Amino acid sequence: MTMTIALAGKGGTGKTTIAALLVRALLARTTGAVLAIDADPATNLHLALGLPMPATVGEVREGMRETSQAAQLGVSISRIDYLSREVRLAIEEGDRVDLLAMGRPEGQGCYCAVNHLLREVIDGLGRSYAYVIIDNEAGMEHISRRTTRDVDTLLIVTDPTVRGIRTAGVIADMAKDVEVNVRQSLLVINRVEGDLPESLQRTAGELQMEVAALIPADGRVNTLDAEGTPLARLESSSPAWAAIDALAARLIEAS
Repeated sequence: MTMTIALAGKGGTGKTTIAALLVRALLARTTGAVLAIDADPATNLHLALGLPMPATVGEVREGMRETSQAAQLGVSISRIDYLSREVRLAIEEGDRVDLLAMGRPEGQGCYCAVNHLLREVIDGLGRSYAYVIIDNEAGMEHISRRTTRDVDTLLIVTDPTVRGIRTAGVIADMAKDVEVNVRQSLLVINRVEGDLPESLQRTAGELQMEVAALIPADGRVNTLDAEGTPLARLESSSPAWAAIDALAARLIEAS
């Protein structure tokens, strides 16, 4: 049975870094394959995973629209079969981890019918993986237009500030309003230096959301990011890696 883990949080909190390291931890701790979905239109998860830039679902959608308008789709292939083939071709394959990038939001015109078909394709695709990791933009709106998959765990990533933690609470509330069933929401506080101050502990407690992990500030992570080096090269002695590996162990145990 597939376990789906989504990450959300305001920009600059390190969601993509945590998503990439979580993929690495799951691969190290299990034998299952992982589908990583980059649901941020900025599309940079491939850099953290060390994979080439993939084609995007947005490009597939535009390609089908242009083909349909030109009446070139033909009668030998249905729309759902066409989209299924093109989405599978867009997947960038790695070693036990495949990457699917959503790309930019819709342009002009109505894409309701195509989006409905894309949901079916992506939902069906995810069932063939042990884990699906979804790296979102700030909220859940983008992925809610792309999949109806239930999310087993939503990790809301924040920086160690009162404003950041309160924003995480807003995002948790937003997740309740989209067409995705989130079974549990957990808070991840990133780039923590030393112990968490009482003011932050108090603010986090007010959210009534469990703090699942405190990720230490780690200069080595910053260096790799600055160099554009895949985070698979992060040393196992890294404090950030140890914290995310422990988070992965907890998620696996709960599955």
